[in-house]
Formats: sequence, C-alpha cells, structure tokens
Amino acid sequence: MSMSGGEDRSPEEKFRLGVLISGSGSNLQSIIDRLHQGPGNIEIAVVISDNPGAYGLKRAEKAGIPTAVYPMSGYSSRAAHDLDMAEELARRGVDLVVLAGYMLIVTSEFLQRFPHRVINLHPSLLPAFPGGTPIEDTMAYGARVTGVTVHFVDEGTDTGPIILQEAVDIKYNDTVESLRERIHKVEHRLLPDAVQLIASGRAGFASENPRRVIIESD
Repeated sequence: MSMSGGEDRSPEEKFRLGVLISGSGSNLQSIIDRLHQGPGNIEIAVVISDNPGAYGLKRAEKAGIPTAVYPMSGYSSRAAHDLDMAEELARRGVDLVVLAGYMLIVTSEFLQRFPHRVINLHPSLLPAFPGGTPIEDTMAYGARVTGVTVHFVDEGTDTGPIILQEAVDIKYNDTVESLRERIHKVEHRLLPDAVQLIASGRAGFASENPRRVIIESD
C-alpha cells in the first residue's frame, strides 16, 4: 500500500500542506524555511490554530501563508470543531495534514476525512513515553536515551505507524529545558524530512504489515 505523493503529480503541481499549531510554531518555521515554495514543489496551503494568540500564526502571516483560527470555545463538541477544520483543509486542497505542536487530539471524524494523511511529531522514541509530558516522564524514569518520532496519526494516543525516528542522548546534568532544547533541534530537521519523503512518494506502507512504513531510496 503506497501513499499518494509526488509520483502521481505533474512537475508543476504543488503538494499542499495544512499545518495545525497551538503555540510558538517553531516546527512550522522549520517547514517554511526548508520546504515552503522551495524546489521540491511543496507549499503550505493554510495554517490552522485552536489558539488565537499562537505566535505561529504571525510566522505564517509573515510568510504570506493563509491562516484560520478554530477555538474550542466556539463549539459544543470536539467532533463539530474538527469537522469544521476538516472542511477548511479540504477547501484548500490539502494533501497532507501536519500536526506541528498542536495540543488537541484530533477526532476519528477528522481522521476519516484524511486517511493516512495526518502526521504528528512526538518528543520521545515511541512507543516509549507517549502522552502529553514525554520529556518530563523520560527524565523521571531515569532513561539514558530519548529522541524524536514522526508518525502517522491513528485513533490511539501516539500509536500510529512510525515514519522517522532519531535518538537523543540524555546527559547526566540535563534539565528538562536543556533536553527539550536539544530535542527541538532534531525536531526541526526530522519533521521537514518526513514531509519531503511523503510528498515525493517515497514513504509507503508494507503490504505484509500495514504498521510498517517503508522508505524508498532516492
């Protein structure tokens, strides 16, 4: 089973991203800097946030990227909120949805609109330390190594098929903040790498094991 990527496109056709954020948008910035309107024919079609005050919205506006805000306070249910976001993404012709520091868990209704087309970034080597506080949990456990995972999103919590991973050593004198800073540096490289793999059609699923993502060489 393969992903729909660059192999199905004309050289002139853009691979369009929808990026969801909740905060500062540093991972969004890494995609803007490396991929948006670059030689790989990838563009960010829209940046969506649940937080009207997210600094990432300013990053998008500075780059001339359309933005939209969908605060949960305006909705009676998470499903209704996510369906409105899905409509916005579909209207923009988005090929891939990137959760880049988006702090809400997307619903099954949202995922059904974009099957195998939503990816997330997580600051641990999944399946170790899923959830909302992985860096703190890793240090509290006394682990010697952590890392970064980019994975497809399924209906579980950080349980989707893994695309890329990279290890980060934990130093004896690390604090949560010093470790977080080194993890961020890896995130800013790994997330654009994963997007590029998918956009170029080089990431697909193994026929014998749909949880296994196969990366084709150049």
